[in-house]
Amino acid sequence: MAVAFADDALHATLHGLPPSSEGEITARLRRLLDCDADPGEIAACLSRDPALAGLVAARPGLRLPGAWDPFETGCRAILGQQVTVSAAIRLAAKLVAAFGTPLAEPAGTLTHVFPTPAQLVEVDVALALNMPRSRGAAIRALAAAALADPDLFAPAGTLEDAVLRFTAIRGIGPWTAQYIAMRALKLPDALPVGDVGLLRALETGTGRPSPAALLARAEAWRPFRAYAAQHLWAADEAAVKGR
Repeated sequence: MAVAFADDALHATLHGLPPSSEGEITARLRRLLDCDADPGEIAACLSRDPALAGLVAARPGLRLPGAWDPFETGCRAILGQQVTVSAAIRLAAKLVAAFGTPLAEPAGTLTHVFPTPAQLVEVDVALALNMPRSRGAAIRALAAAALADPDLFAPAGTLEDAVLRFTAIRGIGPWTAQYIAMRALKLPDALPVGDVGLLRALETGTGRPSPAALLARAEAWRPFRAYAAQHLWAADEAAVKGR
């Protein structure tokens, strides 16, 4: 599948897929791109915070990206623990090359299918990726949990339920659980409070807020804290690039 933006629309071209899959593909794309969000309602809520009002105005209609494959997103969240975004992307590429299934016909730069839980549950991920053993064990634990519970990534229950479900998996802490809830489960109020990018984006002349201060401030952003996080991450990325 190839996706391109043109003429204020999203164009998706399917390759090697039966016509019967069009409905499922469309639904997954809508979730992935957050097509059913109400940007006006979200903007009205977040703009009540002066620090967010300018960010919302600068990026009107900013969406909450979802996940094509929730398990893949969970693995990427674990790979992203305590490393930069670029480092996490490199680790994910190595994971796919080591354990993913090669495509019969590569599509552009896409050459492999992301590994399934069954392909990762017993392999030595840490050794293959040259990363901490605890992080490799966390990926195996997530794979085991996904195999044991087919509904692990089902968007059912509250945010608190989801966080408890994922933090019960060894190696997954609150940041990772909130990130999975945000991206894979599409829960709009998820917020990885301790994220350094969020805290850095809210830094003022008096210093950077603590996670506790961010959590208190974010009460005013409910029920759209995940969208506030997107705006703050975008602002932080722009600031870092501008330095």
